[in-house]
Amino acid sequence: MNLLTPEDVLSIEEYEKQRESFRSRIIALKQRRRISIGPLITLVFENRDTLRFQIQEMIRVERIVDRAKVQDELNIYNALLPTGNELSATLLIEITEEAKMKEWLDRFMGLDQGRTVAIKADAETVFGEFEGGHSHETKISAVHFVRFRPSDAMRAAFADLRRPVSLTVDHRGYHESVAVPGSLREEWLSDLTGSDQR
Repeated sequence: MNLLTPEDVLSIEEYEKQRESFRSRIIALKQRRRISIGPLITLVFENRDTLRFQIQEMIRVERIVDRAKVQDELNIYNALLPTGNELSATLLIEITEEAKMKEWLDRFMGLDQGRTVAIKADAETVFGEFEGGHSHETKISAVHFVRFRPSDAMRAAFADLRRPVSLTVDHRGYHESVAVPGSLREEWLSDLTGSDQR
């Protein structure tokens, strides 16, 4: 895993000059790496570029110039980088109606516990492992970080577009499944082989 370092971070002034082109490139990349599982859950599969963009945006918004604070941001986002044998995603519970926010978040309690989010390829299933600290006994966050460690056989299925691959959520009143398109499968294979690492 090629961690992001202070040398990968542009100054606020330099980033402002490049932001428009940088942002358009990342938006296009995220479209390939984003998938909705039903109407309320979206996964965005992260890589070095998507996380670098988030760091740059955080530094820009918060006006962070202190080197120690820049390093703190790097440490937070480097922890989300996938290793060569895993996929790493931000899971978003997307509830736009303020009136239904609490009701739906209450329904999603426990989503980050146990076998609820999975990738299925042929006859194999790998369940997502959630990062802790994003929910409590009475409250769940709308943003989670989840990792998947697919087997070699699953990787072979990702590469063969004739073989079905799906993402599923199976939790209380929310049971959804979606076929994974070839563009996202290509991104996964890139992550799993480390070919996006520079």
